[in-house]
Amino acid sequence: MKAMTQTNLQSAFGGESQAHMRYLYWGNVAEKEGFKNVARLFRATSEAERVHAHSHFRAMKDLSGDFAVTSGAGFGDHGTSKNLEAAAGGERFEFTEMYPSYILVAKEQGEEAAQKSMQFAIEAEKVHEKLFLKAKEAVDAGKDLEAEKIYVCPVCGFISLTGEEEKCPICGAPKSKFIEF
Repeated sequence: MKAMTQTNLQSAFGGESQAHMRYLYWGNVAEKEGFKNVARLFRATSEAERVHAHSHFRAMKDLSGDFAVTSGAGFGDHGTSKNLEAAAGGERFEFTEMYPSYILVAKEQGEEAAQKSMQFAIEAEKVHEKLFLKAKEAVDAGKDLEAEKIYVCPVCGFISLTGEEEKCPICGAPKSKFIEF
């Protein structure tokens, strides 16, 4: 694997891993504040971020050794509304700035596995941002997110609040593989 793509994948792995843990934490905050469905959305998105981290890790399967990893991450707990705002901002950064530049490098370096992993993530992050903004709107109105069930595609990290898709619109995985929250 070429050095720039490797560094970008390592950074993306670090960022997705941190988002996974941050969303678990913020899910607990939402639960304590009485937003049960927002808590489930945070936990479902945490799972989606784990999916992205694992995909990036698999794309680096030929690497070995220890590496320093630099990645961006938001910190703090400022209540559910602000946490949702921060989460949406992080997702937006990933699909508007981080992943597009990483994909350009991977494409230039002929790293197809890295490209595929990051392209799945970029498409899923767009959905995550919309869902976080929808949840923030509900919380700001003093309500919980309307969602009876939340589904996560275990291949690409797509999230659905309805489960009406017969297959994942990003990667084509069958609905039967979706994880329910």
